[in-house]
Amino acid sequence: MEYRSLGRTGMQVSPLCLGAMMFGAWGEPDHDKSIRVIHRALDAGINFIDTADVYSQGESEIIVGQALKGRRDDVVLATKVHGQMGVPVEAPPGTRGDPNRQGNSRRWIIRAVEDSLRRLGTDWIDLYQIHRPDTEADHEETLGALTDLQRQGKIRAFGSSTYPAEEIVEAQWTAERRGLSRFMTEQPPYSILVRGIEADVLPTAERYGMGVLPWSPLAGGWLSGQYRVGADLPHSKRSQRLPARFDMSQPGNQRKLEAADALGKLADEAGMPLIHLALAFVLQHPAVTAPIIGPRTMEHLESQIGAADVTLTADILDRIDEIVPPGVNVNPGDRGYVPPALSDPFLRRRRTA
Repeated sequence: MEYRSLGRTGMQVSPLCLGAMMFGAWGEPDHDKSIRVIHRALDAGINFIDTADVYSQGESEIIVGQALKGRRDDVVLATKVHGQMGVPVEAPPGTRGDPNRQGNSRRWIIRAVEDSLRRLGTDWIDLYQIHRPDTEADHEETLGALTDLQRQGKIRAFGSSTYPAEEIVEAQWTAERRGLSRFMTEQPPYSILVRGIEADVLPTAERYGMGVLPWSPLAGGWLSGQYRVGADLPHSKRSQRLPARFDMSQPGNQRKLEAADALGKLADEAGMPLIHLALAFVLQHPAVTAPIIGPRTMEHLESQIGAADVTLTADILDRIDEIVPPGVNVNPGDRGYVPPALSDPFLRRRRTA
């Protein structure tokens, strides 16, 4: 594979990053099967793996650690902190537990990195990412803890995930003002169906020289080629865990189905699988370093790794823009993060009593 620079870190990574969210109870519970998928990805030239402590409550990190025994030095390893830990693995998203076992506080980050290092069976993490913004923690609190971990050699670089553009800018300014290390990467949701970040996050990341690692480039499976108008819709563990993203009674999901169908027809005309069309679209944005693919099975992996060799013509890209205009999220609910200013009614209404 032709490798790409990971922002300004100096690290070189493959154009596809192997995401490990589906390894463990949330996806494939058989560790040996998951390890075989990881080894196949490494053998195919992928040298970049991304996981998170919250994925299956740490089980994903354990599987990745087992798979990298004897191969750790050959891999750029990324994980994330922020999500609620210490809750049942089958608990639905949003389940609350100990409030100090989540978030972006120094207290939690220092503890969480030790837990991740232990589960991953490694002495260092190449890229440690803050999984979501935390309105309860100052940027200085978070960046200070991450800078200390970097100076201790426990992490090599750190980044953010699903940060709005204004939070990215504020974090960069905070690092400069306080003499701290800065976020070197951003991991946003990005696909043909979720293009909102083209208006702000991607230009901002480019301005600061950040690596960009888009998650869900297949829009949670909507761009797998299985979602077509008039066909039976597939069922998956992802749809069971995140039902709102697949509920066909919602107009936004109906629009996704129509767009996925139109994109499937375009891929057929172009003589390629929709999976390759979707991944190549993300890969061709100049701000993108490496989209994160999230296979659960060997078949999923094999269907995706060939996309690194696909280049879309200007005509195909224009056709995609006609189906989903630039900067548009087909379903606004898929943007990955809703700021409290929108989710909390008391932050957008003057109190009258």
